Amino acid sequence: MLKVVVCVSGGGTNLQAVMDAMAEGEITNAKITGVISNNQNAFALERAKKAGIPAFCISPRDYGDRAAFHEALLKKVDELAPDLIVLAGYLVTIPEKMIEAYQNRIINIHPSLIPAFCGVGYYGLKVHEGALARGVKISGATVHFVDAGTDTGPIIFQKAVEVKSGDTPKTLQQRIMEEAEWKILPKAIDYIANGKVKIVDNRVIVEE
Repeated sequence: MLKVVVCVSGGGTNLQAVMDAMAEGEITNAKITGVISNNQNAFALERAKKAGIPAFCISPRDYGDRAAFHEALLKKVDELAPDLIVLAGYLVTIPEKMIEAYQNRIINIHPSLIPAFCGVGYYGLKVHEGALARGVKISGATVHFVDAGTDTGPIIFQKAVEVKSGDTPKTLQQRIMEEAEWKILPKAIDYIANGKVKIVDNRVIVEE
Protein backbone atom coordinates (compact mmCIF):
# COMPACT_ATOMS: atom_id res chain seq x y z
CA MET A 1 0.00 0.00 0.00
CA LEU A 2 1.50 3.30 -1.15
CA LYS A 3 1.53 5.84 1.69
CA VAL A 4 0.79 9.30 0.29
CA VAL A 5 1.31 12.70 1.93
CA VAL A 6 -0.38 15.65 0.23
CA CYS A 7 0.97 19.21 0.58
CA VAL A 8 -1.46 22.01 -0.24
CA SER A 9 -1.85 25.74 0.38
CA GLY A 10 -5.46 26.55 -0.39
CA GLY A 11 -8.91 25.07 -0.92
CA GLY A 12 -7.75 21.57 -1.67
CA THR A 13 -9.81 20.79 -4.77
CA ASN A 14 -7.05 18.53 -6.11
CA LEU A 15 -6.85 16.87 -2.70
CA GLN A 16 -10.60 16.27 -2.89
CA ALA A 17 -10.25 14.81 -6.38
CA VAL A 18 -7.65 12.37 -5.07
CA MET A 19 -9.74 11.43 -2.04
CA ASP A 20 -12.79 10.88 -4.26
CA ALA A 21 -10.78 8.75 -6.70
CA MET A 22 -9.57 6.59 -3.83
CA ALA A 23 -13.10 6.22 -2.47
CA GLU A 24 -14.41 5.24 -5.91
CA GLY A 25 -11.63 2.74 -6.58
CA GLU A 26 -10.05 4.76 -9.38
CA ILE A 27 -6.85 4.86 -7.32
CA THR A 28 -5.88 1.47 -5.95
CA ASN A 29 -3.10 0.28 -3.64
CA ALA A 30 -2.67 3.76 -2.10
CA LYS A 31 -3.91 5.77 0.87
CA ILE A 32 -3.38 9.32 2.14
CA THR A 33 -1.65 9.18 5.51
CA GLY A 34 -1.28 12.92 6.07
CA VAL A 35 -2.01 16.39 4.71
CA ILE A 36 0.34 19.33 5.28
CA SER A 37 -0.39 22.98 4.63
CA ASN A 38 1.60 26.17 5.09
CA ASN A 39 -1.67 28.03 5.63
CA GLN A 40 -3.64 27.49 8.83
CA ASN A 41 -6.79 28.78 7.11
CA ALA A 42 -6.53 26.41 4.15
CA PHE A 43 -9.85 24.66 3.59
CA ALA A 44 -7.81 21.64 2.52
CA LEU A 45 -7.11 20.99 6.21
CA GLU A 46 -10.85 20.81 6.88
CA ARG A 47 -11.33 18.43 3.95
CA ALA A 48 -8.67 16.15 5.42
CA LYS A 49 -10.10 16.24 8.93
CA LYS A 50 -13.60 15.43 7.67
CA ALA A 51 -12.13 12.40 5.91
CA GLY A 52 -10.31 11.29 9.05
CA ILE A 53 -6.89 12.07 7.62
CA PRO A 54 -4.26 13.59 9.95
CA ALA A 55 -3.79 17.25 8.99
CA PHE A 56 -0.96 19.59 9.96
CA CYS A 57 -0.16 23.26 9.47
CA ILE A 58 3.52 24.08 9.24
CA SER A 59 3.79 27.76 8.39
CA PRO A 60 6.93 29.84 7.70
CA ARG A 61 5.37 32.53 9.92
CA ASP A 62 5.84 30.32 12.95
CA TYR A 63 9.62 30.06 12.53
CA GLY A 64 12.46 32.52 12.87
CA ASP A 65 13.82 31.94 9.40
CA ARG A 66 13.33 29.85 6.30
CA ALA A 67 15.91 27.29 7.39
CA ALA A 68 14.01 26.57 10.61
CA PHE A 69 10.77 26.23 8.65
CA HIS A 70 12.40 23.82 6.21
CA GLU A 71 13.74 21.75 9.09
CA ALA A 72 10.28 21.54 10.68
CA LEU A 73 8.65 20.63 7.37
CA LEU A 74 11.13 17.87 6.65
CA LYS A 75 10.80 16.55 10.21
CA LYS A 76 7.03 16.23 9.86
CA VAL A 77 7.34 14.58 6.46
CA ASP A 78 9.88 12.12 7.84
CA GLU A 79 7.53 11.31 10.73
CA LEU A 80 4.78 10.48 8.25
CA ALA A 81 7.25 8.34 6.25
CA PRO A 82 5.50 8.64 2.88
CA ASP A 83 6.22 6.57 -0.20
CA LEU A 84 4.96 9.47 -2.32
CA ILE A 85 4.60 13.20 -1.68
CA VAL A 86 2.00 15.01 -3.76
CA LEU A 87 2.22 18.78 -4.19
CA ALA A 88 -1.36 19.77 -4.92
CA GLY A 89 -1.29 23.55 -5.12
CA TYR A 90 1.51 23.91 -2.58
CA LEU A 91 2.84 27.44 -2.98
CA VAL A 92 6.04 26.98 -1.02
CA THR A 93 9.46 26.10 -2.41
CA ILE A 94 10.45 22.60 -1.37
CA PRO A 95 13.83 22.51 0.43
CA GLU A 96 16.70 20.82 -1.36
CA LYS A 97 17.19 18.38 1.52
CA MET A 98 13.64 17.17 1.05
CA ILE A 99 14.08 16.74 -2.70
CA GLU A 100 17.26 14.77 -2.10
CA ALA A 101 15.71 12.62 0.63
CA TYR A 102 12.65 11.82 -1.47
CA GLN A 103 14.19 11.72 -4.94
CA ASN A 104 11.69 10.56 -7.57
CA ARG A 105 9.04 10.33 -4.85
CA ILE A 106 7.62 13.86 -5.09
CA ILE A 107 5.12 14.83 -7.79
CA ASN A 108 3.50 18.16 -8.61
CA ILE A 109 0.44 19.26 -10.56
CA HIS A 110 0.99 22.39 -12.68
CA PRO A 111 -1.86 24.18 -14.50
CA SER A 112 -0.26 24.48 -17.93
CA LEU A 113 1.32 22.31 -20.58
CA ILE A 114 4.95 22.41 -19.47
CA PRO A 115 7.26 23.92 -20.72
CA ALA A 116 4.73 26.68 -21.44
CA PHE A 117 3.91 29.13 -18.64
CA CYS A 118 5.92 27.45 -15.94
CA GLY A 119 8.96 28.16 -13.81
CA VAL A 120 9.64 31.02 -11.41
CA GLY A 121 6.69 33.38 -11.05
CA TYR A 122 4.13 31.13 -12.72
CA TYR A 123 1.70 29.88 -10.10
CA GLY A 124 -2.03 30.08 -9.44
CA LEU A 125 -3.90 32.58 -11.59
CA LYS A 126 -0.61 34.00 -12.91
CA VAL A 127 -0.31 30.92 -15.14
CA HIS A 128 -3.69 31.54 -16.74
CA GLU A 129 -3.10 35.29 -17.00
CA GLY A 130 0.07 34.52 -18.93
CA ALA A 131 -1.68 32.06 -21.23
CA LEU A 132 -4.48 34.51 -22.05
CA ALA A 133 -2.07 37.40 -22.56
CA ARG A 134 -0.17 35.30 -25.10
CA GLY A 135 -3.36 34.31 -26.86
CA VAL A 136 -2.79 30.56 -26.83
CA LYS A 137 -5.60 28.37 -28.15
CA ILE A 138 -4.73 25.33 -26.03
CA SER A 139 -3.66 25.14 -22.41
CA GLY A 140 -3.96 22.31 -19.91
CA ALA A 141 -2.20 20.67 -16.99
CA THR A 142 0.91 18.62 -16.29
CA VAL A 143 1.84 16.13 -13.58
CA HIS A 144 5.59 15.83 -13.16
CA PHE A 145 8.22 14.62 -10.74
CA VAL A 146 9.90 17.33 -8.68
CA ASP A 147 13.61 17.96 -9.02
CA ALA A 148 15.90 20.80 -7.93
CA GLY A 149 14.55 23.13 -10.63
CA THR A 150 11.16 24.85 -10.86
CA ASP A 151 8.74 22.75 -12.91
CA THR A 152 11.69 21.02 -14.61
CA GLY A 153 11.28 17.41 -13.44
CA PRO A 154 10.30 14.47 -15.68
CA ILE A 155 6.74 14.70 -17.02
CA ILE A 156 4.32 11.90 -16.15
CA PHE A 157 1.02 12.98 -17.74
CA GLN A 158 -0.33 15.99 -19.59
CA LYS A 159 -3.85 16.84 -20.73
CA ALA A 160 -4.83 19.63 -23.10
CA VAL A 161 -7.78 21.96 -22.54
CA GLU A 162 -9.26 24.36 -25.07
CA VAL A 163 -8.99 28.07 -24.39
CA LYS A 164 -12.32 29.68 -25.29
CA SER A 165 -13.15 33.15 -26.53
CA GLY A 166 -14.11 35.32 -23.59
CA ASP A 167 -12.19 33.27 -21.04
CA THR A 168 -10.95 35.04 -17.93
CA PRO A 169 -8.10 33.70 -15.81
CA LYS A 170 -10.69 32.34 -13.36
CA THR A 171 -12.88 30.60 -15.94
CA LEU A 172 -9.83 29.07 -17.60
CA GLN A 173 -8.48 27.99 -14.22
CA GLN A 174 -11.77 26.26 -13.38
CA ARG A 175 -12.00 24.45 -16.73
CA ILE A 176 -8.41 23.23 -16.50
CA MET A 177 -9.04 21.92 -12.99
CA GLU A 178 -12.22 20.11 -14.02
CA GLU A 179 -11.06 18.75 -17.37
CA ALA A 180 -7.39 18.08 -16.66
CA GLU A 181 -6.02 18.46 -13.12
CA TRP A 182 -8.71 16.40 -11.37
CA LYS A 183 -8.19 13.61 -13.90
CA ILE A 184 -4.44 13.29 -14.43
CA LEU A 185 -3.34 13.76 -10.81
CA PRO A 186 -5.36 10.78 -9.52
CA LYS A 187 -4.28 8.80 -12.59
CA ALA A 188 -0.60 9.50 -11.87
CA ILE A 189 -0.97 8.39 -8.24
CA ASP A 190 -2.72 5.19 -9.32
CA TYR A 191 -0.05 4.40 -11.90
CA ILE A 192 2.76 5.02 -9.42
CA ALA A 193 1.01 2.95 -6.74
CA ASN A 194 0.74 0.05 -9.15
CA GLY A 195 4.30 0.17 -10.46
CA LYS A 196 3.45 1.50 -13.91
CA VAL A 197 5.78 4.51 -13.82
CA LYS A 198 9.55 4.36 -14.28
CA ILE A 199 12.20 7.01 -14.88
CA VAL A 200 14.80 6.18 -17.51
CA ASP A 201 17.40 8.78 -18.56
CA ASN A 202 15.38 11.53 -16.83
CA ARG A 203 12.26 10.64 -18.84
CA VAL A 204 9.14 8.90 -17.59
CA ILE A 205 8.19 5.57 -19.08
CA VAL A 206 4.54 4.65 -18.47
CA GLU A 207 3.40 1.05 -18.71
CA GLU A 208 -0.26 0.67 -19.67
